[in-house]
Amino acid sequence: MTLYDLKPRFQNLLRPLAHVLFRAGITANQVTCSAMFASLAWGLWMLRAPASAWPYLLLPLFLLLRMALNAVDGMLAREFKQQSHAGAILNEVGDVVSDAALYAPFFVLPGASLTLGAAVLFLSLLTEFVGVLGHVTGAGRRYDGPLGKSDRALAFGALALLFGAGVPLAPWFNFLSAALCVLLAWTCVKRARKALP
Repeated sequence: MTLYDLKPRFQNLLRPLAHVLFRAGITANQVTCSAMFASLAWGLWMLRAPASAWPYLLLPLFLLLRMALNAVDGMLAREFKQQSHAGAILNEVGDVVSDAALYAPFFVLPGASLTLGAAVLFLSLLTEFVGVLGHVTGAGRRYDGPLGKSDRALAFGALALLFGAGVPLAPWFNFLSAALCVLLAWTCVKRARKALP
């Protein structure tokens, strides 16, 4: 079970917004780029204001907005004939860049391990790479969990709330980072196995 399984219901809630954006002339690629650049800006805010609780307390809301934009760009592409090879590449790159921008700041906070942080970011990227390999084998894009994109957003959103509320990261954060690495590796293996013909 992964949060991705709830995506169809989430899309149904957002479908009216997709229609509004289409009528306004907004394209799927524009939505994708907006989500990526907004994520880069938010990550920079987190890095530039490490003593401020606000970028962390508000991060769960931003992550929800990012997921909404990701759902809307997909609907615009599929339902309004905006699919393209460039859009598919932009979508995958945008997700990886956004994840790195939003999650890297956690690993430069006091008490956090840069090594574990690098491992979490690398394995997060690898899960998406392995997921895309499903297209190569004919199995289709893989979104299997246990720690796919939506699940990572939930985990880091919860972490952001705790840190923003003043809960110190050390020493438990590094143990949690190690656990995330295990779950991410499991996700990679599961997606790879599901991608096999």
